[in-house]
Amino acid sequence: MASSCIDFDRFKLLPLSLASLSNSHSPSTSSRALILTRPRCSIPRIGLFLDGSRVKREVSGIIPRTIFLKHPRIITAVARAEPNEEVNKGNSTTAREIPTSELKQKNSQLKKRVVFGLGIGISVGGVVLAGGWVFTVALAAAVFVGAREYFELVRSRGIADGMTPPPRYISRVCSVICALMPVLTLYLGQIDVSVTSAAFVVSMALLMQRGIPRFAQLTSAMFGLFYCGYLPCFWVKLRCGLAVPALNTRLGASWPVIFGGQTQWTVGLVATLISFSSIIAADTFAFIGGKAFGRTPLTNISPKKTWEGAVAGLGGCIATSVLLSRIFCWPTSTLSAVAFGFLNFFGSLFGDLTESMIKRDAGVKDSGSLIPGHGGILDRVDSYIFTGALAYSFVKLFLPLYGI
Repeated sequence: MASSCIDFDRFKLLPLSLASLSNSHSPSTSSRALILTRPRCSIPRIGLFLDGSRVKREVSGIIPRTIFLKHPRIITAVARAEPNEEVNKGNSTTAREIPTSELKQKNSQLKKRVVFGLGIGISVGGVVLAGGWVFTVALAAAVFVGAREYFELVRSRGIADGMTPPPRYISRVCSVICALMPVLTLYLGQIDVSVTSAAFVVSMALLMQRGIPRFAQLTSAMFGLFYCGYLPCFWVKLRCGLAVPALNTRLGASWPVIFGGQTQWTVGLVATLISFSSIIAADTFAFIGGKAFGRTPLTNISPKKTWEGAVAGLGGCIATSVLLSRIFCWPTSTLSAVAFGFLNFFGSLFGDLTESMIKRDAGVKDSGSLIPGHGGILDRVDSYIFTGALAYSFVKLFLPLYGI
């Protein structure tokens, strides 16, 4: 009967407690080694003294060897060895090397997130400062990719098991319509006509398909138009539609022109910058607060989110809104700045949870893989989808004097 020694640090460890087989006859080995012998019978068996008892138990179907332990002590892990695996103690991977490789992989992922995150932040900042068609076209491109990701989630196995997804050509048509909505909003100055026309076109396309139309197809397509097309258009209305000067002083009034931007800070530009910055602060403070103090789960939709993290995110969002309002002199009322930050936080949180709900039903972790280390477009912009509509409504309806 052939035998071989194996260092159990090389293999995955099973959480198992066993007493030593002090009376068993086994070859001499080190205290860190196990003796594995191949039985001649075809049925895999393992002889163990379990829980410190002196009764030997035969367990079938676990490890195709019989295991003996030299020294009389209790250990809490046993190595799993495959039947046909060649064991070479000299080339074994120690327990220290495995965490090191995992740590390197995590550091690599973190570097990707930081690099691409900074790149995205700088690019978005330049686009917001530029405004006009630059801002609108960039938003339309993001909307198109996000719409494609949404309809792929709808077609995923987790959601499609309980409903009939729209045909692929309907998904493509909806994605194109969603991308055209921001452009039409800038060109026409309003969004109502484009949304009504889009709903009519999609409904007619669904009704005239070859198969039998399903109500689930209509609802998922309509929600896609609303979620991916209609809501992002409010950022165009906020950034490009509110062109009233925002500053009471000359400080920085003509700064954007250096970069080819507008000659003065408008309400739309300042409100967009404050909203974007507040959302970033909310996500950052919520992450830090959740890691440091998170104990109470916020919702079952996203188990990693906690009430402690949400409170930290709310505080960071409001503080950022108030700070930037003092820098830009808009809005002049501190109470208005606090309310604006409060609204931005809940808009971002609701958008984040909505996308988490869609992904949970779809059975996926990320909406896509376009951005290394970050996932898809929807994973990055989910906090902004509802916030644009809330920010525009607040500035337009509750600040009739544009905060001055």
